[in-house]
Amino acid sequence: MYKILNLNNIKVAGLERLPRERYEISSEMQNPDAVLLRSASMHEWNIPPSVKAIGRAGAGFNNIPVDKYSALGVPVFNTPGANANAVKELVIAGMMMAARQIGPAWDFSRSLSGTDSEIDKQVESEKKRFVGIELAGRTLGVVGLGAIGVRVANAAFSLGMKVVGYDPHITVSNAWQLQSEVKSLASVTEVLALSDFITLHVPLLEDTKNLLDARQLAKCREGITILNFSRSAIVDEKAVSDAIKSGRVRAYVCDFPSNQLKDQERVITLPHLGASTEEAEENCAIMVAEQIRDYLEKGTIHNSVNFPEMSLPGKLNNRLIIANANIPHMIERISAAVSNANINILDMLNRSRCDIACTLIDCESDVTEDVLTSISKIEGVLKVRLVKA
Repeated sequence: MYKILNLNNIKVAGLERLPRERYEISSEMQNPDAVLLRSASMHEWNIPPSVKAIGRAGAGFNNIPVDKYSALGVPVFNTPGANANAVKELVIAGMMMAARQIGPAWDFSRSLSGTDSEIDKQVESEKKRFVGIELAGRTLGVVGLGAIGVRVANAAFSLGMKVVGYDPHITVSNAWQLQSEVKSLASVTEVLALSDFITLHVPLLEDTKNLLDARQLAKCREGITILNFSRSAIVDEKAVSDAIKSGRVRAYVCDFPSNQLKDQERVITLPHLGASTEEAEENCAIMVAEQIRDYLEKGTIHNSVNFPEMSLPGKLNNRLIIANANIPHMIERISAAVSNANINILDMLNRSRCDIACTLIDCESDVTEDVLTSISKIEGVLKVRLVKA
């Protein structure tokens, strides 16, 4: 029986992928085998030695201390692409809201008073304050052409926009999905110089923090609208606020309210709604549950943010799953520990990612606790366990 600690309200459709005859799921549990979560912070959480995997039902993982889990041999899974359509639709909505000044116009309409005739007069007198622009023929710059960025680019193209993009790490799969008319540029600076709208779809890393700062905004096309549905810190709030006041930036639309932004003219802040649709939450829950189950039962790794992709086909009988430091001689030492116990290795797979490696070994005969102990004592081994059919 596997024990799953559920730190957030994960959709039932996902939890149903973990059969009750094999999984116990609870929001309070001692010594869990895995943890499922959405936005709960794990930075101050004391990690029980029993934990074998962490599953984040969403794409971002800043609420998880990934390096700490890597050092313990624990893969962290996320769900890239599961909420891509939800975020894409909100980005397009944000562009339209900013282009047509829908927020201020709505506020104005709600503030009207008097008879219907008097309201009509006020509308005709003041509507010129809310003259907007059309998207067709404008240029959208997309920074980050992952699952979300590609969908946004294609949707914008279908609306009659010109689209340029920047992503030095675009995958072959995403490149194939991208409209051929999308022009690839060599830098964020080039995107800013050519775009009427720019949307950001990159993870928050050290080199993406304040990706749009005062220096970059000074190079943008005057009157640009910025959309940020990735992470707040990717845009320097003060810099974009100053750029709006100076007229260089037309509008800023983001998913992250703050005291700096929430009351500023030409700023639209939403309460982190990017993935907040029933469909996206269900997709994320199903994906993360299936990934956790595959790893616990088979050692299969898919969509881990810190471990390599791994899948060892064939009939599972006595499978060793070993996480270790990516250093020389690990395979031979692990293999020796198995063969010294007179156990024949039927199949083996070893993959690495940066400082972490993972090894799957299918054994012909039963693996004893002594063998597990022997492997765990090898310098560089972080975690070892055995799964049986």
